[in-house]
Amino acid sequence: MCLKTMTGETTDNDEKATTETLGEKVHLSGHPVLAHKITILRSSQTRSGTFRAVLREVTYHLAYEATSRLSTRPIEVTVPVPPLKKDVNGEHTSAAATTIHYSHGQKLKESVALIPILRSGLGMADAMLELVPNAAVHHIGMYKVLGQNPVQYFNRLPRQCTADVAYVLDPVIQTSSTVMSVLSILKKWGVSQINLVTVLASRQGLQQIIEAHPDVTITVGTIDEELREDGVVLPGMGDAGDRLFATDELEDDEALLHPSKRKRTMD
Repeated sequence: MCLKTMTGETTDNDEKATTETLGEKVHLSGHPVLAHKITILRSSQTRSGTFRAVLREVTYHLAYEATSRLSTRPIEVTVPVPPLKKDVNGEHTSAAATTIHYSHGQKLKESVALIPILRSGLGMADAMLELVPNAAVHHIGMYKVLGQNPVQYFNRLPRQCTADVAYVLDPVIQTSSTVMSVLSILKKWGVSQINLVTVLASRQGLQQIIEAHPDVTITVGTIDEELREDGVVLPGMGDAGDRLFATDELEDDEALLHPSKRKRTMD
């Protein structure tokens, strides 16, 4: 794979610059078509319908790379072979029926689980399922409060872990606090191999993930260098959840909580 310079020009260093600074567990895609699609996601002119469609396309590309590290086991399959056609005295004849041929093939060995982080991770789930349609999907909902640890408001992990490999899906990584909370939850759950698939990440956020979870493999579409003091990556692509579902940003994250759990105020 090739990398992009800050001016957008392609270099010939196939991930060398990234692996030297962030380590071999980070796989940065420099595919030119992917760079084109990510620019569409960034643009404020991109409407929600287009944003959803392009995010799906970008996820499929990243997922194809991320799943290349899965392993397979040999199996035997039957293949239908068309009847043999012969030309006898100028007349065409064929066998009575299709025959069966036995062939050796490959089947994915691991049991896969997809972990979309709500809400924005939902926009990546369908593309992943196109590649691994038999994967289980377990949703985890998190929201952030500035200056505090992320709050979990939804968790559909089964009590017993049956997955060999988990793919965490989150379009944008900013400070990484939300993703790191989910990674800790999955490790406590018991999954042995964790992959993180993201479209855009801040370099600072990636560095923090690598330091806290050096065993996690990360597939990322592009890396942004600037992280604002309030935790917003720049230039980024805006709030992916709001852009996916054409919703306005919540002014108060407490609105996500059940009314009984919200702070009570006195008039």
